[in-house]
Amino acid sequence: MNSEHTNQPDDLFPNTGRVAAIDYGTVRIGIAVCDPDWILASPLEVHPAQNWRDDGDYFRSLIKIERIVGLVVGLPIHCDGGESEKSREAREFAKWLAAETQLPVRMFDERFTTADANRRIGGNLTRAKKKQRVDAIAALVLLESFIEASRYHNTVAGQSIDAAPTGGESLDD
Repeated sequence: MNSEHTNQPDDLFPNTGRVAAIDYGTVRIGIAVCDPDWILASPLEVHPAQNWRDDGDYFRSLIKIERIVGLVVGLPIHCDGGESEKSREAREFAKWLAAETQLPVRMFDERFTTADANRRIGGNLTRAKKKQRVDAIAALVLLESFIEASRYHNTVAGQSIDAAPTGGESLDD
């Protein structure tokens, strides 16, 4: 598949249809999906992240099976609004994902999604199961936040994968 990102205007991101949110991490990638009307979101699965550059077939298959029309990738942002090395990694992953899947991809602030996910899981799971499940729940929190922000602002929320990093520390340091 094409390894170069094809620039797609923001207005190509659909405002209906099944969307998948992806909580990118260096160990695990949490995935959640919503219904076509953007009313109900559900955690889907957790995928290993170690060799994500080799997982184009996995993501294309997931998109086909789940009938996904757009992707939202969590953007780790510091509390002061600045970005970090993790932000750069998430942006790199999002650009790769857009090139591999040929779907529109938006970046969306993922602050506090893991903390919220941990609260939602509660204490009935073993530590290992909780650790595995938290990434899918974090993707769910991300997707719910994206949907709510889109509804509130009456536009597709988030930012283009080509947007310049914002605030805080320079990523060039």
